[in-house]
Amino acid sequence: MRRNQVELYSPAIGTAGTVIGYGHYGRPVLVFASEQGRAWDFENNGMVDAVADLVESGRVKLYTVDSYDGGSWAARDVPLEERARRHGRYESWIFDQVVPHIAADSGGAAEVATAGVSLGAFHALNFALKRADAFPLALCFSGNYDPSAWHGWGERGEATYFNNPADYIGNLHGDHLDWLRSRLSILLVCGQGQWEDTTGALESTKRVAGLLADRGIRHELDLWGHDVPHDWPSWRAQWAHHLPRFC
Repeated sequence: MRRNQVELYSPAIGTAGTVIGYGHYGRPVLVFASEQGRAWDFENNGMVDAVADLVESGRVKLYTVDSYDGGSWAARDVPLEERARRHGRYESWIFDQVVPHIAADSGGAAEVATAGVSLGAFHALNFALKRADAFPLALCFSGNYDPSAWHGWGERGEATYFNNPADYIGNLHGDHLDWLRSRLSILLVCGQGQWEDTTGALESTKRVAGLLADRGIRHELDLWGHDVPHDWPSWRAQWAHHLPRFC
């Protein structure tokens, strides 16, 4: 399997982040790391091997990226609104450096799917909802999609609102909503076992599915059993089960 690791400098962040590409050809999928994770975590936890047949047969090309959560959402000594503003630096890196790199490496592919587990699922959903022009498909596993629930404190402003799918989905309307209905597809997957409740992932997943249904946005909710915990073995099985349907 082709594996290509690069460091892409971000002026917004002031340092470089790692991007690892897997495969030669296929639908590009941008994979966000779990909380404070690194680009190689997906590989190290068996997620690349779980879909190796799809990668090696040219059906999909994976791009895993570093997180910036340590400087934004996971900085719990910082007010929530400031964390949301700092997340904007990560958005700049993704759109100004990572997306052009994926396009160049994938022969000019203009459309990229997003994917992620846990906090990476939040990023996959949030990026797709905000920029469905670039990301028309989001594959989200065990996410909590309400940043205000992540030990948030302090006043909440526009930066928090526009990065909180649990808030803004319900207010989508008009031409933009019609466009999202025609453009975007979202997969929400969650187990019902250990830690899916304490992380808030199960309740948040069901809530977001309800909001998407109310807005008429194309989505699928897949809840696995009470023996399926919030952990890598579950995500390997769910990832291998669902990804073939989208590439």
